[in-house]
Amino acid sequence: MAEEKGKVILFKKKKTHILPFVFVGIIVVLLIVLFTCFKIDDIEVTGNKHYTKEQIIEYVKNDGYIDNTILLMLKNKVNPISDIPFIAKIGIDYENAHKITVTVYEKALAGCIEYMDRYVYFDQDGYVLEISLEKLSDAPCVTGMNFESIELHEKLPIKDKKRFKLILKLTQLINKYKLEIDSIQFTSEDELIMYHDDIRIELGDGSNLEEQLIDLDKILEGLSGKCGTLDMKDFDSAVGTASFKAKK
Repeated sequence: MAEEKGKVILFKKKKTHILPFVFVGIIVVLLIVLFTCFKIDDIEVTGNKHYTKEQIIEYVKNDGYIDNTILLMLKNKVNPISDIPFIAKIGIDYENAHKITVTVYEKALAGCIEYMDRYVYFDQDGYVLEISLEKLSDAPCVTGMNFESIELHEKLPIKDKKRFKLILKLTQLINKYKLEIDSIQFTSEDELIMYHDDIRIELGDGSNLEEQLIDLDKILEGLSGKCGTLDMKDFDSAVGTASFKAKK
């Protein structure tokens, strides 16, 4: 019998449908883990000043809330929480499977102006940030000014440029030196007056604001609980020429 040389025998592999099922199974398992093992149990809030932790959490939960650390973080990156008064941005970061950190980036308020029974809040460049019925305790209110109209996100329409610069400089210094000022008033003689609790602080024409305000917190600390007028019109930090007249 003659040998068959050079004959190649091919073995045909049987077709299987296992791989697609394995892939689908992995996806299902991952989805189950994602939706069951990342429930939010703890929310930490940082950067908030004008709002309490509870208020910030309420804003987060009212804006398409997802009770999942990973999904909520991703959702906020794609569609950030917005349109909250006095807040520029809210960031959400993953800490662990059951905890997220909400970071609040607040708008830099300089002060406010009363206008048509509303409080108009502006930044250090004079742009209107918010118009609200609520008076914030840490935003000094400027009085003695009139406006025909005020628009949100526009500059305050103050025609007197000198007065406008004075307002901005004064509110910037108040923030710089962390002074607790309730209100700021322009008199009919264009002089500046500030109020802190029961103390009236007379600053004159505002030509010496930096020197007047640099140590004002220490002066007010020494006058704590008193009522009267602090005259700083001719204040000189070198000799301390400010005078206080108690109210009888």
